[in-house]
Amino acid sequence: MRRFIFEPEHEQFRDSVRRFMQKEIAPHAARWREQGYVDRWAFTKAGEQGYLLMWADEKYGGAAVADFRYSQIVYEENMREGDPGFYLQLHSGLVAPYIAGLGTEEQKERWLPGCVRGEKILAVAMTESGAGSDLAGMKSYAEDHGDHYVLNGSKTYISNGQLADLVVVAARTEATQRYGLSLLVVESGMAGFKRGPRLKKVGLHAQDTSELFFDNVMVPKTNLLGAPNKGFGYLSQFLAGERLIAAVDGVALAQTAFDLTLDYIRQRSAFGQPIGTFQNSRFTMAALRAEIDSVQTFIDQCVLEYNANRLTGDLAAEAKLLGTELAGKVADACVQLHGGAGYMEEYRIARLFCDARVMRIFAGTSEIMKEIIGRGLGLDDRKLKR
Repeated sequence: MRRFIFEPEHEQFRDSVRRFMQKEIAPHAARWREQGYVDRWAFTKAGEQGYLLMWADEKYGGAAVADFRYSQIVYEENMREGDPGFYLQLHSGLVAPYIAGLGTEEQKERWLPGCVRGEKILAVAMTESGAGSDLAGMKSYAEDHGDHYVLNGSKTYISNGQLADLVVVAARTEATQRYGLSLLVVESGMAGFKRGPRLKKVGLHAQDTSELFFDNVMVPKTNLLGAPNKGFGYLSQFLAGERLIAAVDGVALAQTAFDLTLDYIRQRSAFGQPIGTFQNSRFTMAALRAEIDSVQTFIDQCVLEYNANRLTGDLAAEAKLLGTELAGKVADACVQLHGGAGYMEEYRIARLFCDARVMRIFAGTSEIMKEIIGRGLGLDDRKLKR
């Protein structure tokens, strides 16, 4: 189905991004999956092309392009032609907005230019072993020492954990308040900041994921983002954008899996005919086509709402739920249509199947998305019991 949200200039931009991903990223993807991380130069190459933090103001080296559709195109083409483990969307769309939205002018001048160029890679550290979706349950603590904090604790499942030069860390700064969290920027090389080994995952093998450890790390107050003890609200503030990005990635993965499978069932024969001509194949692909088109249309509409600053948390949760659940459903069905070949890692569909699984977990699980949507309908048990 034609996607009506894009203008000719967007399609021209897509062509250039696609060529970049095909030429600069795709040839190295297999090696990155083997080594467990993306080479740093991939970020600087993307920065040279202007694909990182495109929304950033020109005085920080950005293009000042606030239209999210351009970022959407970069994320989609990286999924289709690059590698899902190249987490430039985390760098540009999830973490950098914390600096731009909460940082002082001094902080933005200090950090954003390097992020735009891809010289400073970003990560955000929220999750702890005992606190995943329940951010208020985190134990990491930063004690106020006047002009600096002393940070202790650990984080786990941190994307870009090995490569990151700047990590936005959520830590408790008020022991008596359940939501007394603050956001501190921890810089590579700070004494007491250590990284555990890369964690081995089911999928996204080119994406370095690590545990991070903080042992009496002295973080100057000039690295505090926003006001102290307001971190929980800040995290909630930026979640809509994060979940929209997850939705964009999810439906892009679904479309990629669909395209790979359509080619495969046209060419692969069984019992003297292409397997795509069997009724089961036709019906399966027809149903998937209809679902992808419908979810893509909804997510595209959410992108327009986001551009207009009207995307609500409920809508973002709907988009995230639909996009990521679709990714898992399509990838699973497409593995089945590939038969035994679909279970072999040499076939991309197998890798996409593994990559898709975590989408229903990160940025808020599908169950949490349903909670948010349900409460938005007024179905909050805490209120209904009164």
